[in-house]
Amino acid sequence: MVRTPLTPEERRRGERLGALLREARGGRSMVEIAANAGISAETLRKIETGRAPTPAFFTVAALAGALGLSMDELLARSAPEPDAVPLAG
Repeated sequence: MVRTPLTPEERRRGERLGALLREARGGRSMVEIAANAGISAETLRKIETGRAPTPAFFTVAALAGALGLSMDELLARSAPEPDAVPLAG
């Protein structure tokens, strides 16, 4: 199966998610948070660096739980910036 290339906005959203997760992790180790979320440290590293810009929903939910973040907060802070949203029409 061939995967459709990501749009620039999808890449930016992945970068925003990664930055938010890095910030929320703070001084805690990547290994600790990954273990608490039930994922590998390498997967977390890829998400945080934007190399995995579209992680699975359940992976994001597990990370949110491990970091004490709500899904609403993740959505709000990872959403496109207001001037980046295309106008309908």
